[in-house]
Amino acid sequence: MIDQIIVGFLAGGLARRLGGIDKCFIPIANKTILDWQLEKTSQFPNRILNANGDLKRFSQFKLTVIPDIYDGYFGPLCGILSIMKHTQKHYPSAKWLLSCATDVPFIPPNLGERLFEHATTADTNIVMATSNGRRHPVFSLWQLELSERLEKALTNNEIRKIESFTADFNTTYVDFSENPDPFFNVNTKQDISYANEIAHTLK
Repeated sequence: MIDQIIVGFLAGGLARRLGGIDKCFIPIANKTILDWQLEKTSQFPNRILNANGDLKRFSQFKLTVIPDIYDGYFGPLCGILSIMKHTQKHYPSAKWLLSCATDVPFIPPNLGERLFEHATTADTNIVMATSNGRRHPVFSLWQLELSERLEKALTNNEIRKIESFTADFNTTYVDFSENPDPFFNVNTKQDISYANEIAHTLK
């Protein structure tokens, strides 16, 4: 299972409500959001970060860092495609991509395992996480063989929303409902304060 999954961190968001900063660098209880996610996915040896701009700013994390394969802001689907393409070239034995948006500090530590377990028992192309009545498209397990169809959807059909793409495939769901929500994401200064409150309850 471990060798079949590549973890892909998506750090290409514009973060307009926080002044365009890299949200993955936001400290929550003295750890960056990306550090939180790296701890929760440490069981997977092959992890890739997708971002744009000067990629050297991520050097502290000792990750493979790749840019979008297309210029211009195409959204998270382009990041997912870019990681898929890199994976197929460099990790030919991998079958699945676990995508993670890097503004969510408290992802479940068994996220990849539970999505993969479901994928092995269901007829599915994409397994998406849900919690507390909401779907989380950026936290999904994707068959890597979808890359050609995803590229066509991006470039020919101008698809930008993840669920506009997943609607055309056999997408299934795994629920991770808890309180606080494990997929609480940081978009504002108030969210940062709330995330710090959550972090202190987890110690």
